[in-house]
Amino acid sequence: MRKVIDKVLEVVLAALLALMTLDVLWGVFTRYVMGSQASWSEELARFLLIWIGILGAAYASGKKMHLAIDLYPMSLTSEKRKRLNLFIYLLIIAFVLVAFVIGGSRLVYVTSTLGQTSAALQVPLAFVYSIVPISGLFIIYFKIHDLLHLKEETESAE
Repeated sequence: MRKVIDKVLEVVLAALLALMTLDVLWGVFTRYVMGSQASWSEELARFLLIWIGILGAAYASGKKMHLAIDLYPMSLTSEKRKRLNLFIYLLIIAFVLVAFVIGGSRLVYVTSTLGQTSAALQVPLAFVYSIVPISGLFIIYFKIHDLLHLKEETESAE
């Protein structure tokens, strides 16, 4: 299941990046060749960057490509490293649950209730912000998976 989720995230992120590249090129073309930039291109690029950044953080978390200082854990025994990783994973799950899932869901709810839309595209901002709790759920899934495979992880690091 994890490999399927990784592949889906890879494809979605690549598609979003390709779309953002085309959007920025279109914005530059309309500004310098046609004399007036398309009003929606800058806003779309901003929204795509938000999605790529937040969804990319979830992908990086799943691939363990996030920023980490591993000098200290490598000096620990296998059992102490396992306990440290357990603490770190639980801390990440707690933070992501509160900040991304609960906080992001509240943000989506408030912007949806207020009916806020973007200026140029008229896209509901609740849709734009929905990536926050979605990414939070991905991160929690990856960290629970890491917790379940913690023993294998510490043994392979030796």
